[in-house]
Amino acid sequence: MKFGRHDPRLRHIVLALVAALYGCQSKSGASDVLDPSAIAAPAGKAGAPAAPAQQASGQISGSPALGSAMSTGPTSAAAAKAQLTLGTGPTKVAMLLPLSAPGSTGENGRKMYDGARLAMADLGDKLLTLTIEDTRGDSGYAKDLAVKAITSGTAKAVIGPSELAAAQHLAKLSGSKRPPVLALADNFAGGPGVYSVRLSEADSAAAGAAAIASKGAKKFVLLVPAGADSSPIESRVANALSIYGATLAVTLPYSPTDGGAKVVSDMSSLVEAPDAVVVASGGGSPIAVLAALKAKGIPGKAVTLIGTDRWLERPIDPLYEGAYIATLDESETGPIADRFKAAYKYQPDVNVAYAYDMVALSAGIASAAGPDGFNKQVLENTTGFRGSTGLFRFRSDGSSQRSMPFFRVEKGKLKLVEKSTAGF
Repeated sequence: MKFGRHDPRLRHIVLALVAALYGCQSKSGASDVLDPSAIAAPAGKAGAPAAPAQQASGQISGSPALGSAMSTGPTSAAAAKAQLTLGTGPTKVAMLLPLSAPGSTGENGRKMYDGARLAMADLGDKLLTLTIEDTRGDSGYAKDLAVKAITSGTAKAVIGPSELAAAQHLAKLSGSKRPPVLALADNFAGGPGVYSVRLSEADSAAAGAAAIASKGAKKFVLLVPAGADSSPIESRVANALSIYGATLAVTLPYSPTDGGAKVVSDMSSLVEAPDAVVVASGGGSPIAVLAALKAKGIPGKAVTLIGTDRWLERPIDPLYEGAYIATLDESETGPIADRFKAAYKYQPDVNVAYAYDMVALSAGIASAAGPDGFNKQVLENTTGFRGSTGLFRFRSDGSSQRSMPFFRVEKGKLKLVEKSTAGF
């Protein structure tokens, strides 16, 4: 990675953050500049698997201790709700998670809690005081907790919420002196000072389109579910294509109820011989559109089919065959996966990784720049950061951009085509 020469202090901060996020096993050599042990003393001996962070304050008598995570899943809801403060550092950070929400929402919230605990043990225990509050999965309550954290005057950053409506509300608020928000909501577009952490469909679509454009494709069509999310996807794909001199010939919204035939028919009427078709799926299934495309011979020798990470929220269908998809590389979690599994007795997933990265990022900022280092210059630096979810950076509009592997669906599996591609 290249770093700007005009600001040595920012260069130092960026290097520190990269090292803090990626750890000793960095492939890029960042850890040669600054080892995590130079940022914060990890729990236990250097190089040993990290133990869970110290027990948080507020433990209810009789509730499970932090180290008693279930053998096949995340920390129990009772334990997570009872233990709301981690670390003793001077920099105060608030974290909002749906710890007691029912179903998968609560399970994912408790996974993020465990990821935060590991990051505190690795890097943040002496740098941060991390206060974790339970949003219960309620968007209104999450919004109120977030506003309280932002206006408290003590939190230097807020990690979360994961509720989309709450994050969208925060993005509409004005005020230049508020602490940054690292929102964990899925498919959140971002806003000034309210950064979208998770990989979005717009980012995946843009990276996939850019990868095909880099091979010489020039004319693209975007099929996207009708609704508010279509505009950010269209904008990101068009910008990514422009880098390679390619163009987005047309964007066609479609309804999940029309079976896909109409939008594919409209595409054939409007665009002659496209080089590639990008299909976004939103929260629905792309199968109907893919079936209609298949009837037209797409994908084929003349036309490439590009999917998105949201396709992968469902089992890979035979109609995915031959499509290209840019998505996160699970192997990036390698530097933390073994330690996490040893400490919490289950395999980490992307929820763990996102939470780990945001707490580690906060610890890196606190170490390199102190409690007042949470500013736009650091968070929006163009070099970005490498974490357990790969290389990412934040933009001034609050969106995130990620470099990620590029795959082709072959025989029902993802086959790696390129180790890294990005729509920026």
